[in-house]
Amino acid sequence: MNPNTDQIVDFFENLSPNKLQQLSQIYAPQARFKDPFNEVVGIAAIQHIFEHMYVQVERPRFTIKERVVNQQQCFLTWEFRFNFKTFKTSHRQCILGATHLVFDDDGLITVHRDYWDAAEELYEKIPFLGGLMRWLKRQAS
Repeated sequence: MNPNTDQIVDFFENLSPNKLQQLSQIYAPQARFKDPFNEVVGIAAIQHIFEHMYVQVERPRFTIKERVVNQQQCFLTWEFRFNFKTFKTSHRQCILGATHLVFDDDGLITVHRDYWDAAEELYEKIPFLGGLMRWLKRQAS
């Protein structure tokens, strides 16, 4: 069965703490999730990652920009906008990234792999650390 990418895009674009209980509607029980900071297996572990996101940042929001669907796989590009909780800045932050999804025969996600540059998209935006990261980048180029 082909995945319902409209349902998946809608889920991520309208993600909220209350919707996290619905992860089993789009993820297979033993789904694997990997991003620059995490690598976990299972819906409970994936749910924990999203719950932690709500602890770390204010007003997180994903906007899916593009999607490519090929049989049992999907590739999404996205913007993730948020405000730091720890570092009080007045402007919203934006991380650009992409996600590769693999689906089972029931259209549930079995693999969720996020690709984004943690150094450029996150560390450089953190006060003090950002200056150091930008200096290191200049030195390396």
